[in-house]
Amino acid sequence: MKYYIIAGEASGDLHGSNLMKALYLEDPQADIRFWGGDLMQQVGGTLVKHYKELAFMGFVEVLFNLKTILGNIKVCKNDILAFKPDVIIFIDYPGFNMRIAQWAKPLGIKTHYYISPQIWAWKENRIKAIKRDVDKMFVILPFEKTFYEDKHHFPVEFVGHPLIDAIHNQKDEEATAFRKENNLSQKPIIALLPGSRQQEITKMLSGMLSIADDFPDYQFVIAGAPSQDFSFYKPFITKENIEFVSNKTYSLLRNASAALVTSGTATLETALFKVPEVVCYKGSWASYQIAKRIITLKYISLVNLIMDEEVVTELIQEEFNSKNIKRELTKILAPEHRKQLLKKYDLLEQKLGGLGASTKTAQLIVADLKTNKK
Repeated sequence: MKYYIIAGEASGDLHGSNLMKALYLEDPQADIRFWGGDLMQQVGGTLVKHYKELAFMGFVEVLFNLKTILGNIKVCKNDILAFKPDVIIFIDYPGFNMRIAQWAKPLGIKTHYYISPQIWAWKENRIKAIKRDVDKMFVILPFEKTFYEDKHHFPVEFVGHPLIDAIHNQKDEEATAFRKENNLSQKPIIALLPGSRQQEITKMLSGMLSIADDFPDYQFVIAGAPSQDFSFYKPFITKENIEFVSNKTYSLLRNASAALVTSGTATLETALFKVPEVVCYKGSWASYQIAKRIITLKYISLVNLIMDEEVVTELIQEEFNSKNIKRELTKILAPEHRKQLLKKYDLLEQKLGGLGASTKTAQLIVADLKTNKK
């Protein structure tokens, strides 16, 4: 069967790659075309467009790049028509994917959504479009099943969280080898995860690194995104205890004592690696003003949302400053606080379910297609 997968960012590339592996096991003759990144490309199939050509964050930034976005939508539609897939699998990235779903469904193409748009956070009225344009929804957060089925009477499949699979599949690199390979000292590591897009990296790294001199006994190691070259990060490496590793975030987290993390999927990844963290976010003034008026959630990090309590501290916008970062980092480096935090992380992992999200999703997709082929 023919599968068309659309992932528009780094996290979607990760989950898309694991889903593709599972699809090939369920359907060895699978023909896959996709929008994604390096990880999906390593699995096989045919890459149509890399996510680094699609990444625009914030309301204002999207407006400035609207012509490019609309052009990509046109390219995608034409490519789907030429490929004639049995199913389109959308992975998050709702601004783009929901437009394609609305167009594809009337053409009789199966529309499956893996990793729901966060309509529980904002744009809840998207439920109307989802009911109309999406045949199957596979959700990865436990509260999403309740949200869809109890509140909106739309049946969904809770498949567990694919990050558990991704982390489990990660080869455990010996600490000494990791440090030697990346020219790191024996000082304990504070991991910096500033995001994957240039706009957010620029905003976040300056703040994160502003307290490097206050922790001379630690080395601050920047997690370089696969979509960015070292030359982009080089201007931020201005002190002896600031280091850089590229495209090795999981290995870095395995060896970190603590982390400063930009809000997003990385907050959950850090917690699943059992690393104490401070969640940080600072957007453009205009985008933030818009966001805080339409997003009504108590928290911005997935850790706190899933646990429904403030497990990790969130420093947002004006609160993301040197004084607060120093205070909160000092706190999570203390052994007693770390011990309490790790207990909460264990409960978090239990809530997310066990291994097998990618396999379960692939099985459900293939079974649905086979049923409809009969």
